[in-house]
Amino acid sequence: MALEQREFQTSYIRELETPVVPRKQPQVRPSRKVFSVGEKFLFVLFATILVLFSTMILHTQAQINDTNREVQLLGKDVSETTKQNMELSILVKEKSTYDRIWKKAKELGLNPNENNVKVVSGQ
Repeated sequence: MALEQREFQTSYIRELETPVVPRKQPQVRPSRKVFSVGEKFLFVLFATILVLFSTMILHTQAQINDTNREVQLLGKDVSETTKQNMELSILVKEKSTYDRIWKKAKELGLNPNENNVKVVSGQ
């Protein structure tokens, strides 16, 4: 009986050592593309439009920035001119006082002549 078990075990081991496995032929599948030509075209078209619009937005923002800079410079020039005008108007008021004009007339040798004065009536 022990012999029978031994033969059975060895035959079992021999079967495990040299198994005969039938190899399957790999099936040839037709290659399927991930993206079709139309999808690729749409992707390229979308990317082109995206780049175009992005460039347009950047260009517009740059123009807005330049215009704002010009507005600020013009505002600065306007405020400087206003300040100069105020200073000049104050200077005109100082130099157009009656006493100063009378003094300057005497320096230049002008004398008032009442016979030469003409009165113009307002309307």
